[in-house]
Amino acid sequence: MTYVVTEPCIKCKYTDCVDVCPVDCFREGPNFLVIDPDECIDCTLCVAECPVEAIFAEDDVPADQQHFTPLNAELAKLWQPIIERKDAPADADEWSKVSDKLDKLER
Repeated sequence: MTYVVTEPCIKCKYTDCVDVCPVDCFREGPNFLVIDPDECIDCTLCVAECPVEAIFAEDDVPADQQHFTPLNAELAKLWQPIIERKDAPADADEWSKVSDKLDKLER
């Protein structure tokens, strides 16, 4: 099993999760993070670190967020690893309260 980053991360992109990942499985896009399912070791450390509660175990991804499982796998092949925490976007707190923002995902 792997962990999956879901919609709340879009345009928030807090990187607290990156700091605790022992295997550097996070990949960074312009305004979203994903987890590489081939690298994730199911350690659970990232879940508690996400301030917007965007990370779920694959088996626990909410029904309306299931499409993020294949999306994480797809984008993990395209995006570069992120191994150090970065500042969140200046408007991240505002975006953390927004739902239905898949159309805002930049590839």
